[in-house]
Amino acid sequence: MSRFPEGFLVGAATAAHQVEGNNVNSDYWAMEQMQYTSFTEPSLAAVDHYHRYEGDISMLAAAGLNSYRFSIEWARIEPREGEFDEREVEHYRKVLECCHAHKVEPVVTLLHFTSPKWLIEKGGWEEPQTITYFARYCRYVTQQLGSLMHYVCTINEANMGLQIAAISARFQVQMMAKMKQAQQGNASEEAAKSTEGSVQVGLNMQKMMANMEKQKAENLEVFGTETPQVFVSARTPEGDILAMKAHQAAKKAIKEVNPELQVGLSLSLHDIQAKPGGEEVAAKEWEEEFLHYVPYIKDDDFFGLQNYTRSVYDENGICATPEGAELTQMDYEIYPQALAACIRKAYALLQLPIMVTENGIAVSDDEKRVRFIDEATKGVCDCIAEGIPVTGYLYWSLMDNFEWQKGYSMTFGLIEVDRTTMARSAKPSLAYLGGL
Repeated sequence: MSRFPEGFLVGAATAAHQVEGNNVNSDYWAMEQMQYTSFTEPSLAAVDHYHRYEGDISMLAAAGLNSYRFSIEWARIEPREGEFDEREVEHYRKVLECCHAHKVEPVVTLLHFTSPKWLIEKGGWEEPQTITYFARYCRYVTQQLGSLMHYVCTINEANMGLQIAAISARFQVQMMAKMKQAQQGNASEEAAKSTEGSVQVGLNMQKMMANMEKQKAENLEVFGTETPQVFVSARTPEGDILAMKAHQAAKKAIKEVNPELQVGLSLSLHDIQAKPGGEEVAAKEWEEEFLHYVPYIKDDDFFGLQNYTRSVYDENGICATPEGAELTQMDYEIYPQALAACIRKAYALLQLPIMVTENGIAVSDDEKRVRFIDEATKGVCDCIAEGIPVTGYLYWSLMDNFEWQKGYSMTFGLIEVDRTTMARSAKPSLAYLGGL
């Protein structure tokens, strides 16, 4: 019997650049090819979802899932400024039609970290004109494909740039402190692992910092600037608000074309907890991670909540992971209870329908994934029983894929992919989630 109420969306998520492959007009593709790249490996063909989406969506549906969150790639739709590629529009039309043919509700994200390279050459996500460019792109997609969509996330994890700015500063402080006690190599590696485990995206902090100076000249050659402002660059407070204004402009453009579309965005949230004495520090962190965005999203149709773990604070700042705690491949603490806590905190302040647009675990042992899904979804059901309007749970991710700077080593997927043959193999967790 279903764990969830009738009409609840149970599904899985992907992002275009992480699964499609050959996203050659994007900023990330350019960065992956650089000599002094921060990426472990390039994305290349990814898991070839661009050509294999029908089989992947069929596997999802056959397992009992009724929703699929995926992103439309701006760099494919508008590979050069003002030039829209109708062939790519037709590709995404077919993806949407495939979802509907399998009775799967598509949840479409219009920006999942990657941008067209030309946008970054024009100043990227610190340039006010980006608001206009993004709204124009969103309007065009809605004009072409809006009749096939119902739920739209304008921007994925709109708060990620501010989180990266904070952890970059934290990493430098940690590394300097550890360098007084150990040799540089070991100290920086230890600091990198500690810091990377506190942000919900795949980063290589040690490689980023080591290559920073060498990257400047190469960035100038590739992007026309020493400091390209991609969406997940360490963001200024002004750039942070720019992303919110881009969301609002995009929502306005979407609604002018199709007022019936349900529009929101997603934020990356931790279950922020305080030890005695750490209450003030934790409150400040929650303000930066969530509270100051509320005025910009309070009139949205829904809120996309993304959570993977918790963060604990004392009077000195973020605490190390508890000794003996089980960690994921991403160095997150395995803490499925964090999801329900975040839902309760967000709803208390936002009073909007909440869709869990990402929640998952990178582990090689699929039994751990099943246990994580079981615990996390029980928490979602508890929230629903308390009267919180949670409308869906979308696990990250449908397939093992390209985890940004960490490459293909992080296995989040419900489906395993042999990247030599591109053969798919369902893990038991896929059927387990479908059975809920």
